[in-house]
Amino acid sequence: MIRVISLVAFLATFNYSFGQNNTLRAVVIEAESNEPIIGVKFYFEELKKGAVSDIDGKITITEIPDGKHEIEISMHGFQEIDTILSFPLASNDLTFQLEEIEQEIEGVTVTVSRSTRTIENLPTRIEFIGSEELGEKAIMNSANISMVLRESTGIQMQQTSINSGNMGIRIQGLDGRYTQLLKDGFPLYGGFAGGLSVMQIPPLDLQQFGIIKGSSSTLYGGGAIAGLVNMVSRTPDYEPSLDIMLTQTHALSSTANVFFSQRKKKIGTTIYASGNYQHAYDPDRDGFSNLGQSTTITLNPKVFFYPSEKTTVWFGINGTYDTRAGGDLLAIRNGTSIENPYLERNETQRASTQLFYATRFSEGKKLTIKNSVAYFDRNIEIPNYTFKGNQFNTFTELNYQLKKEKTEWIFGANLYTNSFNEIADSLERDQQDITTGIFINNIVDLSDKWALETGVRADYSIDWGIFPLPKLSILWKPTSKFTSRLGGGLGYKIPDLFTEEAESRFFQNILPLNKNNLVAERSYGGNIDFNYKTKLGEKVVFSINQLFYLTSIDNALLLNTDTTTGYFYYENASGNVLSKGAETNIKFKYKDFRWILTYAFIDATLNYLPGNPQKPLTARHNAGTVLMYESDKWRIGYEAYYTGNQSLSDGTKTTDFVTMGLMVMRNFEWGSIFVNFENFTDRRQARYSPVVIPPTSNPSFPEIYAPTDGIVISGGIVIKPFGNDDDDDDDDD
Repeated sequence: MIRVISLVAFLATFNYSFGQNNTLRAVVIEAESNEPIIGVKFYFEELKKGAVSDIDGKITITEIPDGKHEIEISMHGFQEIDTILSFPLASNDLTFQLEEIEQEIEGVTVTVSRSTRTIENLPTRIEFIGSEELGEKAIMNSANISMVLRESTGIQMQQTSINSGNMGIRIQGLDGRYTQLLKDGFPLYGGFAGGLSVMQIPPLDLQQFGIIKGSSSTLYGGGAIAGLVNMVSRTPDYEPSLDIMLTQTHALSSTANVFFSQRKKKIGTTIYASGNYQHAYDPDRDGFSNLGQSTTITLNPKVFFYPSEKTTVWFGINGTYDTRAGGDLLAIRNGTSIENPYLERNETQRASTQLFYATRFSEGKKLTIKNSVAYFDRNIEIPNYTFKGNQFNTFTELNYQLKKEKTEWIFGANLYTNSFNEIADSLERDQQDITTGIFINNIVDLSDKWALETGVRADYSIDWGIFPLPKLSILWKPTSKFTSRLGGGLGYKIPDLFTEEAESRFFQNILPLNKNNLVAERSYGGNIDFNYKTKLGEKVVFSINQLFYLTSIDNALLLNTDTTTGYFYYENASGNVLSKGAETNIKFKYKDFRWILTYAFIDATLNYLPGNPQKPLTARHNAGTVLMYESDKWRIGYEAYYTGNQSLSDGTKTTDFVTMGLMVMRNFEWGSIFVNFENFTDRRQARYSPVVIPPTSNPSFPEIYAPTDGIVISGGIVIKPFGNDDDDDDDDD
């Protein structure tokens, strides 16, 4: 009898296991063109299982039990499909067609282009970094977004201080002040508030990045001469989401990130908290920190309100507290009680509010109102000098969108105020700026193969005048495999005290702006790109994107020295700064493998100097390769990046170098564990030239052109109590 019962139990278990072994394989295509669609979400609500379509529009979902199960197939911009599938299926290969809809599907989706169109149908060239790649970069650096930006083609993260670790973004060789950083469309990181901003933005609550290279002032106003980066936050869904990430590095850094979101009927919430502590770290063993001691705490709660199907309102508060100490290790550990130490301290407090309101009056008509208020306070202390000040700025915008079958209009106006108040210096460098702007943008489908985008903005700055800013972009789609974009526009940047050169001098002995002798910087530029995607054989997907660009800046703001007094002052350059070059991105995909090859040629010259020299700390040649394996259980990635020779400010040539990284992650139902080896060949500047020049009591710090921290080994865990659904989007150019 016992044997019979055991046999029956075994057969029942076998039958149950067999019944759980159904697999759904499907492909999703666009109804009109029959082209595969990337990023479509397939989700079984009852089973809590899902997947997202790959570059071929394909998905695979395993371990589906017998019986009838409802599945939701959805993507922004397309009609959702709700259907019931009966397992076992009569056919294992299904095809679903999605129809594009004119109005934007409900949800707070802030795109860098301001348009509701998909990236493939936009004349403006946008580089998209989706949640999948963001997740990979968060593993490599969970403390801030520097890794996401550093490994994007044509973008350089230029470290300005070995003690604070501060970095600036350089797009196509142009200084960080020419790039606008946005979060959900709000400009929160300009002027004085740009200091340390990249180091204070953690990545776990971000859904995607949108990057526009080249002048974008028509879309978002002054400052976007080199381009803009818009970070889009995650929004709540009816399914609760909780992510907990804990990371530890061998370089003595500990990071904890927690993100929670959920929507219940008309109310939704997201809460994000992040904390990072970095011990002083000295891989060179010269007694000075290569990574200073730092503590960063970030809290960002948001409340979403959906009074109707047509209206969305959300309000968020963002707060960051950050302290940093770098320099002599003994001084960091014991304070300044030791004799003649060198110690640099930074303390910052950042607080901002964001209010967003959007409503649709009828099909294709939408009103959006945005407002933010931001406060930034920073205190810098070095031996015998203190710089302290705070910035208060506001941003308000109203725009109206009108979308018809073949055309889309956006009309808008905004107001930006900025007030900087210096506390600890007698040079009276306070700044107040008020800028108003109106803009119009239009996208029209000229035919099935051509689309045209035109726009114009007029900004008025009280102290600097009126700035007309036209733009033009053209999209050509002769076939489903080939597209090309041509675009260009004008830009401007009003003079500002807070440049990379001033930051590197801690703003010491820098005279205030002389508005009588300065004019605003102005730019013009354009780019053209070609994108081709096809299949090599039956299983290998190949794509290539080739970009050529040019940006010219007139009246560039320079920081020069008065040899009589020793003070620094600002003046406009007599010639232009010219950045031109090319970027190449090649991708292969075979089953669970991806191989990416990148190359950037950057020719950034200072044409106001004799001989038109290359801009310092800008390598002409940069290349990279990434090989990824991704399955349900594993994610393994290898990457290598080449940085060519650079020129220092004194004309000295640096050496070229290669950095390599390796990441391994194992996925489970409850989350993931991972280990990452960043720069495992230990390329760091101290191997080629000093990073600190004695005497130690009054050292000098050469320009930084290579990594200073060397190899960094990290490991951690991601906990997802509500399941590890991989609903990530593939990145796309």
